[in-house]
Amino acid sequence: MSSHREAPAISKDPVADNTDLYAFVDPADTSKVTVLANFIPLEEPAGGPNFFQFGDEVLYEILIDNDGDGEEDVVYQFRFKTVVQNPGTFLYNTGPISSLTDPNWNVRQSYTVTKIQGLRDEGRRTVLGRDLPTPPVRIGPRSTPDYASLADSAVSDLGNGVRTFAGQRGEGFYVDLGSIFDLGALRPFQNLHLIPLPAAPGVNGTKGFNVHTIALSVPKTDVTRGGFDPTDPADPRSVIGVWSAARRRKALVREKNGRLVETGPWVQVSRLGEPLINEVVIELGEKDRWNSRPPKRDDLFLDDYAHPQLQSLLPILYPGVFPNLAALTASGASRADLVAILLTGIPAGIIPGFQNSNGPTPADELRLNLAFAPSYDPTDSGINPPGDSAKRFGLLGGDLDGFPNGRRVFDNVTAVELRAIAGVTYPLIDNTFTPDAAAGLLMDGTKEDLPFRSTFPYLATPYEGFEHSHD
Repeated sequence: MSSHREAPAISKDPVADNTDLYAFVDPADTSKVTVLANFIPLEEPAGGPNFFQFGDEVLYEILIDNDGDGEEDVVYQFRFKTVVQNPGTFLYNTGPISSLTDPNWNVRQSYTVTKIQGLRDEGRRTVLGRDLPTPPVRIGPRSTPDYASLADSAVSDLGNGVRTFAGQRGEGFYVDLGSIFDLGALRPFQNLHLIPLPAAPGVNGTKGFNVHTIALSVPKTDVTRGGFDPTDPADPRSVIGVWSAARRRKALVREKNGRLVETGPWVQVSRLGEPLINEVVIELGEKDRWNSRPPKRDDLFLDDYAHPQLQSLLPILYPGVFPNLAALTASGASRADLVAILLTGIPAGIIPGFQNSNGPTPADELRLNLAFAPSYDPTDSGINPPGDSAKRFGLLGGDLDGFPNGRRVFDNVTAVELRAIAGVTYPLIDNTFTPDAAAGLLMDGTKEDLPFRSTFPYLATPYEGFEHSHD
C-alpha cells in the first residue's frame, strides 16, 4: 500500500502510521491548496466497542518546505484530546448520535491546530483553533443515521481562509494487495508471470476499510516563500514540498494501574511524502531508520532511488516481457529520472512547460507546483474519472496538475510509479532508450469503491460498521 504498515516498528503502532498524503490546488477555490494526511491503516468499520480514533499522545504534523532545502518552513500541528462522558458504561454511544453535542455520544475527541512559521522547534507559533470537534466514527443506521451531515458539521473554519477537518474517511487508496504481495503479481498480466495464472481483473484489497484523515485547506500564499502569489509555473517560488509526520514522546512508562505515561522530547516515528517510497523503494533493513530521519537527510538513501530493487525484479518475475529494462539494469545506469520524479522534483527543460523542483536537496517531499490550475471540475464526475481514464495517470496522462505534481485523490499512483520504474520515464534523460511495450500498460486493474466527494475534505464518506464488505 502507499505507506500502510510499511516498516516493522510502525506496523505495531497504527495510530501513528502515516498511510497516505495528498496535496493539490483546491478545485473549488483555486486560490487555496488542500493537504490530506491519512493515518491508521485498514480500519475495520465494525471494530468496536473501542472504535478507532486519533492518538491523544501522538503529535501529528503537516510540514511545508518552500525553499527546497529539505527543511520545514511552515508547520501545522494537530493535538487531540479524548473525553469520556460516562465511564460507567462500555458503550461508545448510548443512542442515536444526531449532532456533535448529542448526549448519546459517549467517547468524544477534539483537537487543537497550531501553525509554526519556521523550523518546528524554533519558529513563531500561533494557535489557529482550540477544542475543534471531530465526528464520531460511522457505526450504522441506528447509531449514526445521517452520517454525512454529521461529518460535514465537523468541518471547521478557522478564519483567514483556513479550514480543517479531522475524522474518519473511507479508504481512498486503491491497490490489489493480495496479488502484489504474492510475488509481485498483477492480475491483468499474471498470465505472463514466472508462476503464471490466467489473467483476471484486479481486486481492491482496501475495499471496506477506513482511515482517519487530517484535512487542511489554506490560501496558497500562506505556504509559499515570502507569501509569493504562485501564478507563473516557471518560477521556483511556485513550488512547495509537503510531507506529514507523527511523533511520540521519547520515553514510555507503564504504571501498575495500567496507565501509560509518555515523557521526554518528541521523536519522529513516521513520515510520508511521495507514495510507496518506504513501502517498495527503501530496503527492509532501513525502513525504521528512514521513518525516523528528516527529509533533508534522504541523500543517505539515494542509491535506493537510483537503483531500485523493483527494476531488477520485473524482468525476473515477467520473463521475456522487459528485455530493454533488463539491459538497462545490467548496464548499471543510474535512474536519474526516478531521482528527479521522486526525490528532487523535475527541473525545467525536461517536460515542455513543466517543472516542480524548488531546490537541489534530495528530500522525500510531495512537490506541488501551485501555478498549475486543476484540470478537472469540482463535480462528482470530475473527481471520479473512469478507472481507465488518462486523468488517473497524472503527468503520464498529460495532466500537469496530477501526480507526481502533488497528488489528487483519484490519481493512480501505483500504476504511475510501476510504469516509471519499468522505464517509461527513462527517455526523459536518455532519448536513445526505448521502453518495453508492456511498461506503458502496467497497472493492477483496481479503482476506488466509494466515490470521492466534490467538496472538502474530498475523501469519501466512510464505510459503516453495520454493513460493509471486503473483496
